[in-house]
Amino acid sequence: MVAQKNLCVLILAAGKGTRMKSSLPKPLHPVCGSPIISYILKAAQALQPAAIGVVVGHESNQVIDAVNAHMSAWGITAPIVFIQQKELTGSGSAVKAAIPLLQKFEKVLVLNGDTPLLRAATLRQMTDCFLSGQNGALVCGVSVPNPHGYGRIVRNEHGGFEAIVEEADADDAVKQITEINSGMYLFDSKALQAALSQLIPQGPKNEYYLTDTLTFISQMNHPVLVYTVSDYTEALGVNSKAQLAEAGQILRARTAARLMDEGVTLVNPYDVYIDEQVQIGADTVIYPGTYILGKTVIGRNCLLEGGVYIKDSVLADNVTVKMGTYIEEATVEETCQLGPYAHLRPQSVLKKGAKVGNFSEIKKSTIGEGSKVNHLSYIGDTQMGAGVNIGAGTITCNYDGVNKHPTVIEDHVFVGSNVNFVAPVTVRQYAKIGAGSTITKEVAANSLGIARARQVVLENKGAKKND
Repeated sequence: MVAQKNLCVLILAAGKGTRMKSSLPKPLHPVCGSPIISYILKAAQALQPAAIGVVVGHESNQVIDAVNAHMSAWGITAPIVFIQQKELTGSGSAVKAAIPLLQKFEKVLVLNGDTPLLRAATLRQMTDCFLSGQNGALVCGVSVPNPHGYGRIVRNEHGGFEAIVEEADADDAVKQITEINSGMYLFDSKALQAALSQLIPQGPKNEYYLTDTLTFISQMNHPVLVYTVSDYTEALGVNSKAQLAEAGQILRARTAARLMDEGVTLVNPYDVYIDEQVQIGADTVIYPGTYILGKTVIGRNCLLEGGVYIKDSVLADNVTVKMGTYIEEATVEETCQLGPYAHLRPQSVLKKGAKVGNFSEIKKSTIGEGSKVNHLSYIGDTQMGAGVNIGAGTITCNYDGVNKHPTVIEDHVFVGSNVNFVAPVTVRQYAKIGAGSTITKEVAANSLGIARARQVVLENKGAKKND
């Protein structure tokens, strides 16, 4: 899309969100891994506007700090201008606070800061419709199954805009209308500014309603359009934890549909939890109860059994992850096998063909190509070469109570069961470690390392027999 040099996007994110019953500002509540505000910012950025303004009020510093800290991670590159709404007296008051910014642009797109389901394609279509003529304003309307509580869009006999009537002011005929105001608008900037000057406080809270500007603009003989969106969920605002859960469910369903269209097999698409930004290759099979979160990338032809949790990790092609495995901020190369019930902690790397089995934990370590840590082991702060076999119950004792220390296990080392490596320590290539050993010193290449007490058997000292 061509950059819109005369367009400003204004996002209204100043409300208290009291129905959320949370100390976290409403725009920062996460939906499928990202805050609500990030979805609106990404949709707005897709228009390539000249500026994006965010009106903040309640806990404004927290919102500003979060956006500034994470906008790069969210993929936001457009500059953002924050506007402080000092008095939280309605949507009209919020837009009035932004007049110094709006005066610099010819067109203004106004969005709510609590609609994470909004699609960029919808904004492009709205904008194209508005820019097709010399229009004063455009309101986005949606038809909903239950319009109770929403402002209705009343059309004239020609199907054009006549008014927006709030629920409290609607008669029985208006209440039958299912087309509601989505809270998304496009304005001619000069017409909007003139209309804002005519607003007067209304209602029990003495608020300034932005919807009144549409009537004023129409009275100025500027055309006011209604653009109808077929998918009403795009306009759903998040005002409570129940609505937050509903938005998450819809976003997950969209993500599941996209992935299946791309060739991913979801055994039960209604029982997987996959964040929107996750990427998965074709022919990968995912069983129910799996969580794939953050910026995770999974290759082709992988198998993820039930109850798997993966976050901010990269899995290459042909990886098998068995039931109950937990992976976070790790890298897994092709043909690796994990689990069941394995744990990869941050900065862990599994090289091609490596295996980490049941109840084994890997922390900040590299497991070399074709190496195996199959049973009941802890490998921490370790550089492990290729072709290593780690016996059951092996532990790298990497922490001395103050500092973490490294363990180096070179290529083709064979480690027996129940071995302790007291770091820092190195085991050279082709060495063997006897079962039950506690290794505190370097083991040379091609050597056998044994560190355990000699077995002693005392006759007639066993358990007494029962008579």
